[in-house]
Order: sequence, then structure tokens, then C-alpha cells
Amino acid sequence: MTGGGGARVWGLHLAILMALLLAQAWLSPYHLTHLSRIMVLAVFAMGYNLAFGYTGLLSLGHALFLGAGMYAAGLPAQLWGWTAGPALIAGTLGGGLMAGAVGLLALRTAGVSFMIVTLMFAQAGFLTVLYLAPITGGDDGFAVAAASRRLLGFDLSTDTPRFLAAWALFTVGLLASLALVRSRFGRTMVAMRENEERSRMLGYNPFAVKLAALVLSGLYSGAAGAAYGLLFGYVGASFATIQYSILPMLYVLLGGAGTTLGPFLGALLMVALIEAATGITTAHQFLLGAALLALVLFAPKGILGTIRERWVKWLP
Repeated sequence: MTGGGGARVWGLHLAILMALLLAQAWLSPYHLTHLSRIMVLAVFAMGYNLAFGYTGLLSLGHALFLGAGMYAAGLPAQLWGWTAGPALIAGTLGGGLMAGAVGLLALRTAGVSFMIVTLMFAQAGFLTVLYLAPITGGDDGFAVAAASRRLLGFDLSTDTPRFLAAWALFTVGLLASLALVRSRFGRTMVAMRENEERSRMLGYNPFAVKLAALVLSGLYSGAAGAAYGLLFGYVGASFATIQYSILPMLYVLLGGAGTTLGPFLGALLMVALIEAATGITTAHQFLLGAALLALVLFAPKGILGTIRERWVKWLP
């Protein structure tokens, strides 16, 4: 999973990144914005994939990390006029710090208990945002000022700069994820997922490895939350609801858990499925559920996971 085929692996990822960059020449402003949103959500899903797909941490609390990043970026921009660069850094760190704080407590449990504890933390975070509505905006949220949506002199509220910023974030996230999972620590994460007791016998500390993986996952989620708020100009409590804990799990399961490109493929296909189903019927959730059921029955390892298992063994 994490070794071999180095040139092919890096070549595939770089080719996809280049194809996305070149796509802006043919896409309409609407589709360009749509693709920007998908790339940001894919970064969020990459973070979830590090925790779940590679380390085996089934979490329902990632909306807390996304929301922490979004508010850690949006509030300084709103209250103190921070520009996009410092706000993005603050949001990334906010997601990582929140993940570390949750992990110190939640990782004392495992399995279903861990899932429930992370869900409880996420719900507590959502209720806190509502309680602090005079500052956070509560359910209504707030719009990020145009002056704060500037990065290196570019206005992120316009189509091309917004796309390029989303592409740059996606590029850094994807290549960092690839380097991580092919590293020694990445192999340790996979070993922890496959057999924690054997990893412990080999001298690894499961708590430390899982905490590090969760913090990395939080950094990705925080960066995605900060970028979403800055690129699309809105910060609100809806991004801290359980829906945004379930979405990255669905993206990862659809694309392929434990594959570096799975989160992007899953996010792309899920958004496309929702759009197609919405155009066909008002019961679009039914069609989406049927598609996911078919996936679980016929490709339980996700699309890329199945492709790797059956045909392309070198996919990371």
C-alpha cells in the first residue's frame, strides 16, 4: 500500500494536479466555483482519511475540527481585520489544537466508544457556537469582510484567484498526504490500524501514534474550514453540525479508504450524484442512499480501493 511504484505514484498525482489546473481554461465561472468547493471539501476528507482510512480511528467529531478552523480564521478576520494569510494559518492551527485536545480524552476509548465520544465533543462544540451567538453569529453566521478575503494582493472573492487558492491548498494537502503515508510514520499508522497489539509488542506507543494522526487530521480539517470561510465568504454554525462529520466519511468510503486519491474522487462523485439526483427527483436522498448501498454491496473498499485490490496494486 505504501511502498513501491514511486515514479508512477508521484507521476499520477502530479498529472491529476496539472489536469485540474488546466481545467480552469474550459470551465464556466459556475463550474470553476463548484470545483473550488470540491477541492476544499476534498482536503477535509483527506484529513478524515488519515484518521480513519490509515489509522483506523472511526470518528464522528470532525465537524468540530472543521468548525474550529473556520471560526479561528473567520473571527479574527471579522473582529480585527486579519487578511487571508494569517487567518488561514490560525484556522489550520485551530483545527489541530482542537483535535489534540479531543484526542487526549477520546483516545482513552476505542471502537464504538471512541466514535460516540467524538460525536459528543462535536455536539458540545456546536452548542457552544450557538450559545456564543453574539460573537459567532449562531445559526445565521456572518459574512467575511471583503478586505479580509485578500491573499498576496489577490481578491479571493473572484473566480480565478479563488480557484487558484483552492488548487494550491489541495496540491499541498495531496502531496503532503502522499509523502506522509509513504513514510515510516505512515507505515506505523497502517500497522496500528491492522494490528494494534502487535505494533505495541514492536515498541510503538498506540496512544502517541493515534494522537499524532488525529492532530494531523485536525490540521487538514482546520485548513479546509478556514479556506471555506475565506474563499466563499461565510462562517456559520451549520458547518459544525453532525452532517459535516458524516460527509467526509462518505467521501472516503466512496472513493476508497486508505487511498490518497480516494477523498477527492469521493467528494467529486458525491457532489455530482447529489446534483444529478436533485435534477431528477425531490427525493434525491433516496437515490443517493441507493447508490451508497450498491457501493457497500459490490465495492466495500470503495472505488479506488477495489481498483487497487483487483488491478492496480501500486496505488497508494
